[in-house]
Order: sequence, then structure tokens, then C-alpha cells
Amino acid sequence: MELSPGASLDMSPEDGEDYEDYESLGQHVSVTTHMTAGAVAGVLEHTVMYPVDSVKTRMQSLQPDPNAQYRGVYQALKRIIQTEGLFRPLRGLNITMLGAGPAHALYFACYERVKRSLSDVIQSGGNSHLANGLAGSVATVLHDAIMNPAEVVKQRMQMYNSPYRGLLDCLQTVTRTEGLGAFYRSYSTQLTMNIPFQAVHFITYELMQEQLNPHRHYHPGSHIVSGAAAGAISAAITTPLDVCKTLLNTQENVALNSMNISGHLSGMANAFRTVYRLGGLAAFFKGAQARVIYQMPSTAIAWSVYEFFKYFLTKQRIEQEARQRPM
Repeated sequence: MELSPGASLDMSPEDGEDYEDYESLGQHVSVTTHMTAGAVAGVLEHTVMYPVDSVKTRMQSLQPDPNAQYRGVYQALKRIIQTEGLFRPLRGLNITMLGAGPAHALYFACYERVKRSLSDVIQSGGNSHLANGLAGSVATVLHDAIMNPAEVVKQRMQMYNSPYRGLLDCLQTVTRTEGLGAFYRSYSTQLTMNIPFQAVHFITYELMQEQLNPHRHYHPGSHIVSGAAAGAISAAITTPLDVCKTLLNTQENVALNSMNISGHLSGMANAFRTVYRLGGLAAFFKGAQARVIYQMPSTAIAWSVYEFFKYFLTKQRIEQEARQRPM
């Protein structure tokens, strides 16, 4: 029996099949399925919208070069391509893809496991928003442990006039001049940003699903809309923390020199003070438009791809088990 991508696994007893609806698949989905679906979703999430992420990094620069000052996302992309080459907005994509696969595999597998365990305790197996938020927070710790070094390399390669020739040159130069600790200098800030981001993200997604897809069938449209809404709200709320993270990752030389800061900036408190002294409250929202534009389709892609692969892989496994049963 074949199902279209928009169909659910909600089969009636008359069908004589041993299928269950999409919501009940959670208890049958293996960890391997969650990790595979998560890895594919993570890679696509980060690659499809990567040029906009590059723009966001540049627009968060506190003391940008006159040649790297942009009025908006479209104007920035057009100017970067015209002046620096067609593939310049993709610089750093390779390290992002290498990190996104394993990071999102652990992220979704951990989220599903912790959500189910906490929901059993908090709401007797029902959908608990507290469980969703806590599960998202726990999953973020694992995700960021893998992605933080990738973010450092990626953002340094995205900056205007980046001095690094490529991925290996960046890794070697940062390790030699700043030590391995440089790859985790923004980890605490990243967690401080991503824990509330992911808590709001998952709560919003599950809340939207309750409204748009109450029976929790596989329904691509609801996954896309819920994912986009979750990404936009979470991105807008946490932009100030993202600006601080970018400063810690890039160690923006012009900005730090203008503040007479020698050595390397470290710590979330120092980053907050530096951002405020350089640009006031407005500086905390630099790149907000690009961040929201990036996150909306990115999270929509991530959730729709993840839900599809979870649905498809589990459906294949159930069909295989049904064929192997004795008549």
C-alpha cells in the first residue's frame, strides 16, 4: 500500500492493516529514525538559507567597513555577489554542513526521548508544554556542544575581508593564535541564547500543532506553518543574545580596537557591555530582520523534512514488520 506525502497513517479497522495514526507513531519510532531524520533536516535547514545567514553575520558587525554597510538583506546579497563573487555568500558552508548533521541528529533524538519521558511524568503521557520546553533546552546543550566550534569558523569566514584562505587555514590559525578555547569562547552565550530560543521554539511549534493539526496526522502544511511561526518568534526574542554571540565568535578587530580592548573579548557580560557602549540599545537588534528572514524558512524546512523522514522511515519499518509476520 502506498501513501501520498500528505496522507496520514490514520487507518480504519476495515482496512485490515496494522497501521496506527501519526500521533501514535512516537512510541514506535526508533532512535536511529529520529537521528537520521534530524540529521537530514539539520543539513537542509542550514544550507538552503545559508546566504541569508552570511548577510545576518555581516549586518551584526558593530563597526563595519564602509564597503560592508548594507540597508537590507536583498541589497546586501546583491552587493556581495557583485563585488566579491557569486559564491562569496556560501563561504563557510562546508563546516556548517559537517557540524549540522551530527548536531541535529543528537538534537532531535534527545528532544523526542526527553519530551516523552517528561510528558509521562508531568501529564500522564499527554502533550505538556513544560515538557516540550524542557526537552528543547536539554537537547540544545548537546546540539551546541557540536555546533559551537562550527559557528566560530563559519562566522569568521563570513565576515567582510576575512583573512582566512579556507576552512583548514581558519582552524589552524585560530588554534595556533588563540588556542582551542577560542572555539568555545561563546558557548555560554550560545546556550544562554539557544536555551530560551529552543524553549520558545518547541512550545510555539507544539502549540501551533494543537491548533492546526489536533489529531497529529502527518500534514506537511501544518508542519511548515508551525515551524515558520516558531522560528520567527524565537529569532525576534533572542536577537540581542545573537549579536553578543557574533561579537565573541568573530572578535571583530575594528570594534575591539575602538574600545581599546587588547587581547580577546570573552564572557557574556563583557560582550553585553561592549555592544552597549559601541551602539546603545539599538546595537542589540542589528541584523534582526535578516535573522527572522533566515529563521522562518529554516525552521519550516527543518520541521517539515524531519516530520516527513520520521513518517516515511517508520512507515517503511512497520510495513516490513507486517510482511514478516506469519500468516
